[in-house]
Amino acid sequence: MNKRIVMSLVLALCVIVEVAKADFTFSTPTNLGPTFDSPSWELSPKTSADGLSLYFTSDRSGGYGSGDLWVATRETLDDDWDTPINLGTTFNTSSWDEGPSISADELELYFTSQRLGLDFYNLYVSTRASKDEPWGAPSNLGPVVNDGLAGFSDISTDGLSLYFTSGRVGGFGHYDIYVSTRATKDDPWAEPVNLGSPVNGSSEEATPDISANGLALFFCGVRPGGHGDYDIWVTTRPTMDDSWGTPRNLGSEVNTAYLEAAPHISSDGSTLYFHSNQLSGDRNFDILQSSIEPVVDINGDGIVDAQDMCIMVDNWHTANRLCDIAPAPLGDGFVDVQDLIVLSEYLFEECPPAESVEVSEADNGGQVELERGQILVVKLESNPSTGYRWERAESHESTLVQLGQPEFKSSETSDPPIVGAGGWEIFRFRAASAGQMSLLFYYHRPWEDVEPLRTFSIQVIVN
Repeated sequence: MNKRIVMSLVLALCVIVEVAKADFTFSTPTNLGPTFDSPSWELSPKTSADGLSLYFTSDRSGGYGSGDLWVATRETLDDDWDTPINLGTTFNTSSWDEGPSISADELELYFTSQRLGLDFYNLYVSTRASKDEPWGAPSNLGPVVNDGLAGFSDISTDGLSLYFTSGRVGGFGHYDIYVSTRATKDDPWAEPVNLGSPVNGSSEEATPDISANGLALFFCGVRPGGHGDYDIWVTTRPTMDDSWGTPRNLGSEVNTAYLEAAPHISSDGSTLYFHSNQLSGDRNFDILQSSIEPVVDINGDGIVDAQDMCIMVDNWHTANRLCDIAPAPLGDGFVDVQDLIVLSEYLFEECPPAESVEVSEADNGGQVELERGQILVVKLESNPSTGYRWERAESHESTLVQLGQPEFKSSETSDPPIVGAGGWEIFRFRAASAGQMSLLFYYHRPWEDVEPLRTFSIQVIVN
């Protein structure tokens, strides 16, 4: 849709509504089809930039060692993957060779290996002159990068940043995520830099994967607030010059009590790949995929319409993440025409209304559990004609995000309601990310500097 037409349509339909924070949904993870349905391990998936090649690690039959590098291809994005092919003795040895990462131009393939009898991993790279040429002999990245254990890397789209896992001295935990950079592809890799807090904690962070736009970093880790063993997390930044934000758990759509690791986001931001034993329930790891969709029904009323578009316009040129739904996979920290174009693609489509949970003053001081995506409705008795109204205490938590302004509903059934009649103020929130927080409300006259007439609080847990 033409950008000018989109904007004109929005301005013509718009009424002002205030909101906060975007969300994305993950489909139920599935395996990659019959060619990957084997009793062997399949690990560490990475796709090429065009999405037509999938590199991974497996101990399936026909290999050369404990774990080998394989590649599967397909003709189009809609086709099934063909039978995987072993990359051969150029890459694979009798030791573990795993964790592939293919460059955007497909001329460099980074991987992790225990070759040469090492009792720890090192990073290697193989290059080729063109996609039609054979791969050259792998070379060790050298002591600057391989200082102790180093592996499970991901190369940025421009080929100038290499994110990887390392257990070198001076980290925050047992394993941390580091990045090494180079000025050009002909330059050596510089001294790696620890990503620091809040990305790295006192436990383990590993297997990083950088999005094509460089603004989202997916990884696995053992961190507080997880669902099981290793979980998949994501940290984002508004621009390439900004610091990484506090990591968010991808939630129960992806993470389970089993192990989820080695995340990889497709270059178009539409699909998350990772390996897990959640389908088998044992130590047999499979590569799974989950589609990523932006939440375009911003107010959760079951249809993408003018109200959703006006919410976006009301937050135009802000960092308000409710409306930051482009580019994929997780936005760019700025609400602009890119986000509006994505929203317009879904205009007037019906969406399944989000399941809601309602609480009232009878639940004061209690606790409520939600799943990500559910709507929490807080219904509190009120009489605005007295000057009193409910106001939410300021909170910087992102577990819940408020949807619009509170609605007043009269207790009278007459239409219009009797002037001065009491009723309820109704607040709505979307469960955006796993975690827990307290919701606190005051019933007061905003202009009076006195104790509130009533308070309401509830502890919210999002799974």
